[in-house]
This record gives sequence, C-alpha cells and structure tokens, in this order.
Amino acid sequence: MIAGLLEYEFLQNAFLTGLLIGLVAPLIGVFIVVRRLSLIADALSHVTLAGIAASLFLAKKWSLFAGLNPLYLGMAFSVMGSLFIEKLRSVYKHYQELAIPIILSGGIGLGVIFISLADGFNTDLFSYLFGSVSAVSRIDLIIIFIISFLVILLIFLLYKELFLLSFDEEHAKASGIAAKSVHFIFILMVALVIAASMRIVGILLVSSLMTLPVAASIRIAKGFKQTIFYSILFGELSVLGGLMISYYLDLAPGGTIVMIAVAILIVTIMFKKWNIVRAKSN
Repeated sequence: MIAGLLEYEFLQNAFLTGLLIGLVAPLIGVFIVVRRLSLIADALSHVTLAGIAASLFLAKKWSLFAGLNPLYLGMAFSVMGSLFIEKLRSVYKHYQELAIPIILSGGIGLGVIFISLADGFNTDLFSYLFGSVSAVSRIDLIIIFIISFLVILLIFLLYKELFLLSFDEEHAKASGIAAKSVHFIFILMVALVIAASMRIVGILLVSSLMTLPVAASIRIAKGFKQTIFYSILFGELSVLGGLMISYYLDLAPGGTIVMIAVAILIVTIMFKKWNIVRAKSN
C-alpha cells in the first residue's frame, strides 16, 4: 500500500481524508454522546443522503447540473437539516428530543423520493451510501481539510462553553453563556462533519464513526480530556486500519472501518471487566 500511496493520487486523497475524518468525527462525537444526542448523526446523515440523491437527480435531468459535485448539495441539505432541528427544539420546548426523529423521518422520505426520481440506485449513489476510496478527489480532500480546520478551531475556541453545556446546561446558562448560539454553532459543525465523512465511511455508517470510538473510550478513560484523546486514537486506528484492510482484501472501506471500531469497543469492554474482576480478587 505504501508503494501505491506514492504512485496513485486517489490513494493519497483517501489516506489524508481518512486521517482528517478519524480526527474530527470522534472529536465532535464526544460532545454528541455526552449531550445524549447520538441519534442526531443518523438524522443528519439521512438528510445528507436526500441532498446527494437530489444532486444526482438534477444532474440526470438537466445538463446544467451535470458537473456539480454532489457533496455540495449534500452539505447544504445537512446544514438545513441542522437548522430545522434547532427550530423544532424551540417549538417542542418540553419534548426537544422529538426534533431528531422528525428530521430523521423527513430525511429518509425525501431521500427515497429523489432516489425514485433519479430512477433508483446507481454506482455514484451506492458509493455515497457505503463509502468509496476511489471516489475521493483532490477537491473533496481540500473541502474536508477546510471543514476539519474550522471544526478544530471552533472546538478550541468554544471548549469551555461546550464542556459546560454538555454536563450542566442550566448552570451554563446561569453563568452567562449564550447557550442557543453555542448550540447552533455546534449543530452546524456536526452537519458539516457528517457531510465530509460520507466519502470514506458512507452516509449510512458515518454515525458509527462518531459514536463507537467514544463508546470505547468511555470504558477506559478517567476524565473528559482523556476521553477525547482515546476517542481520536480509536477513530484513527479504525479509519487507517479499515483503509489498509479494505485495500488488501478488496472490501468496502466503510464497513471495514466500522467493524474495526466495533472490535475496539469489544476489547475495551472486556478489558474493563477484566480490571474489575482483578480488583475484586485482590
């Protein structure tokens, strides 16, 4: 694979994109899990699917859209979905969790409609659903790099606010933090990371990369910052390991990445149980 990386541009793009996704997806996933918003990644990924299907439909029906990168419309749909979630959270103040399944259902419905209008599944749509190493272009890499840079910068600048909102929203509001603004920025970051991750992992599996490394790190970490560190470590191991195995065994990269993340989770659960048993025996 190392020789291939030096020779083929698509492998370079996939490798660098994987490094970035393995960093930002678990990074933002920590805040998603702690805030009990794990399903938001699934909701926005299905909205992104609707945007991808809409882009493919437009490209098929009108030549004007033939050269449009589906990533752009998928990203726009994802951001719009995040805005609708925020709006619905304000409408259902006492049942804010309803916003996520509403958008999830709407995204699935809209996606199915656009897929049928585009005359069903094709190779392009299939690659977006489950990820494709060969589909990652240099333009995709640049877009993902920009998104990753913005997400890391915003989390660095808003770390204190995000930390307080994650663990005690009422105290954060009482402390003078603009909770609505920070949550709005946060959910936009989630939308952009989901749209960026779909090239490697696939739309239907992207939420796994945001939650599985975090679930594994929670089992062994002893603090919030350590949870972030282990989440990123497990995310990178999953992505890079998945890309290497899928390259040599000719497997789907998205599924391979997720299965490695599942294996890491199982190992951490067993490690935790082993430590508990050892402590009791001593």
